[in-house]
Amino acid sequence: HGTKAQPQTLATYVGDDQPWLASGVVSTDGRQTRVPVKSVRKRTAEAMVTSAFTAPHVTVFHTVDVTRTMRLVAQLREDREFADVRVTPLLIAAKALLIAVNRHPEINASWDDEAQEIVYKHYVNLGIAAATPRGLLVPNIKDAHRLGLHELAQAIAELTATARSGKTSPADLSDGTITVTNVGVFGIDTGTPILNPGEAAILAFGSVREQPWVHKGKVKVRQVTQLALSFDHRLVDGALGSRVLADVAAVLGDPSRGLVWG
Repeated sequence: HGTKAQPQTLATYVGDDQPWLASGVVSTDGRQTRVPVKSVRKRTAEAMVTSAFTAPHVTVFHTVDVTRTMRLVAQLREDREFADVRVTPLLIAAKALLIAVNRHPEINASWDDEAQEIVYKHYVNLGIAAATPRGLLVPNIKDAHRLGLHELAQAIAELTATARSGKTSPADLSDGTITVTNVGVFGIDTGTPILNPGEAAILAFGSVREQPWVHKGKVKVRQVTQLALSFDHRLVDGALGSRVLADVAAVLGDPSRGLVWG
């Protein structure tokens, strides 16, 4: 007769590959681990609860053919001017959102409950949601509306690298005005993102997939993604939210539209 095998639980495998359990206490039967909620995760949780239950969220969706955007990304990756930066579809989505905000500045606002005022921002601090070992962070690019495409690419890269290294400063996290989150990096089509507190809208950019699409009267294989825009219904009505998302989609569908709307 051999010795009785010990029951294997998830806690059996806690190690470097499960850092979220490292600061926890395993129950006596090994079936649970309790991890204290603190620092970034605690603040994120509090902010998300406040946002979700204070701002009435509405989300609108748009499916768009982004074949031309993907061609532009490929071209920019070969361009010497962009050799020192990482060019991704998120870069074009961020630029498209900035263009849409410029066309509809009333979405760039916040609700001041204490003063009972709507605060319209004459600058765009663009939040980039970043998954980090410490939890979700939304640092923002200050005065993103002033940046050219190359500068925007640099800013996104610096912001996300700083966030993942755990060196994001409180200043980087404060005074955001609108956010973009790239759920596509996880292979997800779309979602209903929760607003970053103090902002009126957040854009979710989904995974880009090849699929059949009617293009110029014929069914062709095109690169398609889904966009979702959540907004605070106290500040943004359905018409405004829909127009903003339609503009983002128009630029992603035909990036030359960005030159016209600039």
